[in-house]
Amino acid sequence: MAATYKDAGVDLDVYAESMSRLPRLMHRTFSPRVMPSDGGFAGLFRLDFDGKLFARNYEEPVLVSGTDGVGTKLVIAQTLDRHDTVGIDLVAMCVNDLICTGAEPLFFLDYVAMGRDDPARLERIVSGISDGCVAGDLSLLGGETAIMPDVYGTDDYDLAGFAVGVVERKRLIDGHLIAPGDVVLGLAGAGLHSNGFSLVRKVIADSGASWDDCPEAFSGDSLGEVCLKPTRIYTSAIRAIQSHYRVKQVLHGIAHITGGGIEENLDRILPTGVDAVIDPASWTPHPIFTWVQEQGSVATSEMRRVFNMGIGMAIVVNDFYAGSITTKMKSLGIDCHRIGEITPGTGRVHYTDQ
Repeated sequence: MAATYKDAGVDLDVYAESMSRLPRLMHRTFSPRVMPSDGGFAGLFRLDFDGKLFARNYEEPVLVSGTDGVGTKLVIAQTLDRHDTVGIDLVAMCVNDLICTGAEPLFFLDYVAMGRDDPARLERIVSGISDGCVAGDLSLLGGETAIMPDVYGTDDYDLAGFAVGVVERKRLIDGHLIAPGDVVLGLAGAGLHSNGFSLVRKVIADSGASWDDCPEAFSGDSLGEVCLKPTRIYTSAIRAIQSHYRVKQVLHGIAHITGGGIEENLDRILPTGVDAVIDPASWTPHPIFTWVQEQGSVATSEMRRVFNMGIGMAIVVNDFYAGSITTKMKSLGIDCHRIGEITPGTGRVHYTDQ
């Protein structure tokens, strides 16, 4: 009997059905800079707008790129059969890195690898990616869906994302303006975001807890709902600051707080002549962090090294602008806390309780 691709686990007719569901999810994210290329081998994107009204008129544009994934948070999504939010996480992990340079997000590409083709599941995944692109102001320009039986389990999948942005070279944010007397503002996160889930899953498994459990501190949400809450996207927050201060560069440094916590991520943008002193009592972390620490008897130092501890983005600004920026963030629905200050030092981050 002649062998077919379908016999090997890849049904091209089902794959075609999957692909037919995606164009509308891409088109809703398109900006006027996207050039039509449906069915082509690559996506097309103009660096600037056609008309004078929105033209950026770059003098020395610098392209900025980043790539990331969602990690083992996907295991929870697969366990609970909820796939409509991890795409938001995918975009967030990429675009939040991008905007740390002061870049304007331009477009996004995704890679979805699955153990078997499932049009409905793929549509839910890409729906989340599309939602994330809308929130992050990115055009979902293209992607790849790979069906790989034997590499992945039947119902397993993995995600990778790639974001590209642009920044005028003279407006690039790289931390070199950070100076003693500056303050560190912490923009609140939505929860765990997309880091530390291997530890979270171990704590939950060892404690015997169920994904349906609703600890009192979670205000009625289940453990599964809290863990799958998508990563906050900070594009609108950073853009609001940039738009309000068009001439002066008030953002001296921006750090996306992911794996490694505040210490390791803020450390990446500090010049060698300063330190950042962080007061952990200046904000209240989401209850999920306390729950994980108590259930797993996790040391505070380990918690701070693995998780964002409630701060999804840290920005370094001159003290003069801290109050107005805090007010601006709160008007956008983002809690903003004065979590630390910049002092003379050697380029390190310290906690006041250490």
